[in-house]
Amino acid sequence: MSNQNSLPKPPSAYSDFVARFPKLGQGWDLLAEAGKEGPLDERTARLVKLAIAIGAQKEGAVHASVRKALAIGITLEELEQVVALSAGTLGLPTAVAAHTWVKETQAGRRSHGD
Repeated sequence: MSNQNSLPKPPSAYSDFVARFPKLGQGWDLLAEAGKEGPLDERTARLVKLAIAIGAQKEGAVHASVRKALAIGITLEELEQVVALSAGTLGLPTAVAAHTWVKETQAGRRSHGD
């Protein structure tokens, strides 16, 4: 597993929310920790989480998954393959939307230096 310090900082909206509701933040942290238990390595887990976010059509979760994946060295091409794989199950419009979210996040990371 990579060092948590290598991951990008969460958006300020998240930080503001958990500062206001610390018990919800603690609960979220516990859920995240529990999900890490098991045989999947961090790269695989990140790609699975991206696929779940795409399937659930959670734009914010796709953006977060992409930021975290890029931070641990997953390539844009690998992320795009996850998007392409989603098309057969979720349909082309969903895959196109997800591709847009991935590209937006990748472009924002490059221009803002996240």
